[in-house]
Amino acid sequence: MIISATQLRAGMVLMHKDELHRVMNVTHVTPGNWRGMVQTKMRSMRSGNSTEHRFRSEDKVERVTLEQHEMEFLYTDGDQFHFMNTETFEQIGLSSDDLGEAQKFLLPNSKVNVEFHDSKPIGVSLPKSVDLTVTETAPGLRGATVTNALKPATLETGLVVQVPNFIDVGDVIRIDTETAAYVSRAKGD
Repeated sequence: MIISATQLRAGMVLMHKDELHRVMNVTHVTPGNWRGMVQTKMRSMRSGNSTEHRFRSEDKVERVTLEQHEMEFLYTDGDQFHFMNTETFEQIGLSSDDLGEAQKFLLPNSKVNVEFHDSKPIGVSLPKSVDLTVTETAPGLRGATVTNALKPATLETGLVVQVPNFIDVGDVIRIDTETAAYVSRAKGD
């Protein structure tokens, strides 16, 4: 579907330079008496690389609609990540290249939306945040007076994030999947 650049919104998928890109951020710019522009930050769905592109207001872009199917992540076998459709029980595999950074947020038995383009699986759509268990971190410093001091913590998927001093091994914490940043302790601790 061809749309005007002024209709772009974060989360849309477009075909740009013969490659699928997800729009991460959109800013409408109107510098003085010049024509308006649409400044976008996009992420390649193939490589995971971010790029910025400025469209003129009158530019047309090709919006791509992806099919999404809820699937359960089963296991990893070398470079392949295996998913099962929760309705048909059909299984598919995606490579770590297909998943990019998303693989750091996947736990066995977790449900995610797998995205398909022309009936071919191309990646996953993650929830806004995920809860992961801390497997390794330095012990908290007793009596530390700096309340915003951060320390690195390794999570059960291998992801390393900066966490507050009071987080210990075994804690379940909430991670923002867009920024890979600590949000809070998960509820139920």
